[in-house]
Amino acid sequence: MTSSKPPRAWQRMLSGRRLDLLDPSPLDVEIVDIAHGLARVARWNGQTSGNHAFSVAQHCLVVEDILRRTVESTADELLAALLHDAPEYVIGDMISPFKSVVGGGYKAVEKRLEAAIHLRFGLPAHPGKTLKDNIKKADTIAAYFEATLLAGFTPTEARKFFGQPREIVQEMLPIDPLPAVEAQTLFLARFEALEELRSKAPVVSR
Repeated sequence: MTSSKPPRAWQRMLSGRRLDLLDPSPLDVEIVDIAHGLARVARWNGQTSGNHAFSVAQHCLVVEDILRRTVESTADELLAALLHDAPEYVIGDMISPFKSVVGGGYKAVEKRLEAAIHLRFGLPAHPGKTLKDNIKKADTIAAYFEATLLAGFTPTEARKFFGQPREIVQEMLPIDPLPAVEAQTLFLARFEALEELRSKAPVVSR
């Protein structure tokens, strides 16, 4: 006898929020949950060197740092970079080869979560093309250094998949795996700093 009950599609967060993956509401998104989750999700399926996993929270900090160094950006744009992988606090970090196997269903869930997260913090539901391209470039630069410094890629392999970074050198980036609590604290601190910048930004009339 099969159950007629629909499968559970929500997750209870430590803040007490209940986030529906199929229809996520911005009202159920909290930055403390995002920081907590991302600090405990490992990049590269955990196949990195060091005593700690290199977390998605750290990766997001690196990507925002690269964007800030390479492109003149507003506080809103930097916040979008910091949150570019925020849906992974719910769905985890699925490596690119597996994403290509899973296909469209994964992307649809990711897009809905992205929209809810962005709207929660006063950003457009999805980045415009220019910002999306700039974040992707910063993300690719971060991936090159993560691959070569932590994930066992040779420089030749990394150049094949991610290209050769030209504006950033290794010494600029904090790619040293941290304990989850420390990564969480740094992520929250950067979020709060960007929120402070956003609060001081002049209002542009349209």
